[in-house]
Amino acid sequence: MKLAFVVQRYGADIAGGSEAHCREIAERLSTHHDITVLTSCARDYVSWANALPPGEAAINGVRVIRFSVERPRRLKDFADLSDEVFDGDAAPDRQEAWFHENGPIVPALLDHLRHHGSSYDLVLFWTFRYYPSFFGLPLVADRAILLPTAEDDPAVALSVLEQYFQQPAGFLFLTPEEGALVSRRAGRRLEPAATIGIGLEPSAPTGNRRGVLDAQGVPPRFLLYLGRIDRNKGCETLLDYFQEHASASDALPLVLAGPAKMQIPSHPLIRSLGFVSETLREALLAHADALIIPSPYESLSMVLLEGWNHGVPAVVNADCKVLHGQVQRANGGLYYRSSREFSEVLTYLRQDAAARAALGRNGLAYVEREYRWPTVLARVDKLLTTVTSRKAPASA
Repeated sequence: MKLAFVVQRYGADIAGGSEAHCREIAERLSTHHDITVLTSCARDYVSWANALPPGEAAINGVRVIRFSVERPRRLKDFADLSDEVFDGDAAPDRQEAWFHENGPIVPALLDHLRHHGSSYDLVLFWTFRYYPSFFGLPLVADRAILLPTAEDDPAVALSVLEQYFQQPAGFLFLTPEEGALVSRRAGRRLEPAATIGIGLEPSAPTGNRRGVLDAQGVPPRFLLYLGRIDRNKGCETLLDYFQEHASASDALPLVLAGPAKMQIPSHPLIRSLGFVSETLREALLAHADALIIPSPYESLSMVLLEGWNHGVPAVVNADCKVLHGQVQRANGGLYYRSSREFSEVLTYLRQDAAARAALGRNGLAYVEREYRWPTVLARVDKLLTTVTSRKAPASA
């Protein structure tokens, strides 16, 4: 098939969950499909400033067309508009203005879809919340497949999304919880659809990774938080809960690995490593007693799957339906809703090595069953075939 992938940023060195998801699938499907990625010239998701040249390029065998961003995001205006839209019952035109200001504003990409969209058999859109997908999908709705990467946050509740979510010809969801959320917002069951997650390669043999941790002063037993250290990721509550737990009972050290976007308290059992290399990251995952994921909003937690890929049990925020659901389906961890439950979970895992090992094995078995690349790509291809069979052939 001739496929277009629309995503806000694209590149081998561009971090971001939906961007990485798009790239991984594009590179693997390019072995048997003709794929063109349509994206912006931006690297930074905050400013959307043009940083890459417009035009066509090939990246790891995938054709990429970049379109210039009309202007950077006006941060103050966007913040004010966000307050207006999310603090009250904003009119539809103001909600649409929010999607416009959220950027990246790439009118030439929309023009490409208007003039050339019918030349693609299908057009896949990543992430409903950005300009290219929100305004681009309706232009090719008859051949559009949406990967919404939706979280149960204020943006998904905007009223203009009810009609938007009814338009695509098909859907690819990351988790069953995401599919249920988007279906509720659309006011009906969305079909055809598939839940695909993302693929993982088996983790490499551990080798002598303990030496890497010793060089960083990481203790023999520890709890791990991996990712951006940010209030929006639930880290403030995590650190509060952990300090309460450590003051009341024996506690394993908490190691934080990732860039800090907030103040980290000075505490003898909290160790922040900052941004870590891939080698150190793998060593941490290979040796952690448990991986803690406190985020209240997720569409799919890649870190959770990576932990299970190493046989590490998870401790997750039960208020996040996606995390709660993944842990229950895998029986690969425990969850908490309060400081007391958080402490009880950590104490249980610290004391019961057999339980830790069993939960880690369950998580790994779940990844083997659901998240290896051949399984994921087969689900994607099946959905593509289903949607194509339901629509008229693409015109030249």
